[in-house]
Amino acid sequence: MDRTVRNQYLIIITFLCILLVLVIVGSMVFGRYKISLVDIGNVIKNRINGTYDDTLKIMDHVLINVRLPRILLAGLVGAGFGAALGILLFSDDSVISSLLPFVFGISSILLVFFLAGGQGRTETLSLVLSGIIVSSIFNALTSLVKYVADTGDKLPAITFWLMGSFSNTTYTHIKISIIPASIGIIGLLALRWKINLLSLGDEDAYTMGINPNRTRWNIIFFSTLVTAACVTVSGIIGWIGLVIPHICRRIVGGNHGRLLPASCLMGAVFMILVDSIARNLTLAEIPIGILTALIGAPFFAVIYRQSKGGM
Repeated sequence: MDRTVRNQYLIIITFLCILLVLVIVGSMVFGRYKISLVDIGNVIKNRINGTYDDTLKIMDHVLINVRLPRILLAGLVGAGFGAALGILLFSDDSVISSLLPFVFGISSILLVFFLAGGQGRTETLSLVLSGIIVSSIFNALTSLVKYVADTGDKLPAITFWLMGSFSNTTYTHIKISIIPASIGIIGLLALRWKINLLSLGDEDAYTMGINPNRTRWNIIFFSTLVTAACVTVSGIIGWIGLVIPHICRRIVGGNHGRLLPASCLMGAVFMILVDSIARNLTLAEIPIGILTALIGAPFFAVIYRQSKGGM
């Protein structure tokens, strides 16, 4: 039985990998500027050989400098106040304005730690209430930044960023986000068996040699690291973390050793697909956060109704 389940899992992961490659290629082909598979092959061949073809100049720029970085970032991505402050104060310095939301994202979780962990033992309700408090504070500060921002330039940039988008993506954004995101993903994968044990309850977890409270904080830290790294460069893109894991759980089961890799692959596929829709659906690019909310909220509502019915 275990071998059968393992073989099924390998088939699913292989399928998701193939699907990811197909989605990446499709996203490179489709756009307002049409590029064929032959053109992509020629651009790649010229890049490898170090040759230059003037007829492929525009295609090379569109593929390498426009579509490829946002595809990679979309695949890497499923702290608003820090970004808003960065746009307001450092709009001419993309590195600083990109790093600020990461700094404030980490600061926000530390503030939640401080509020919720006063007795050395943190309950779920304390986490939720602390999160609401911190969220309200930063939402108010974000509104203050928007209030004092220049309405002709910086306010539209802040508003657009808060809706989420991969437009104007460069390789600098990938460099900023890939290291903390990778650390967070590796950390969560290393904790996968402890995450499984937490579902048994705190007492059983203690008997098996793990500290559930410390493990939860480690999980929250690594999750925050991934989230802050993604939000730093993409803006607020919601519902991915709710919808994709639920879909994967139904496909591969609740074992986090299998669930986490499947969620990463399916999340990458979903984000690249939605980003392709966002930049091709209308002449004016739709902020991707709007699309993910329109897709994710109804889908999650269906899942929620089904789970309530099953109870």
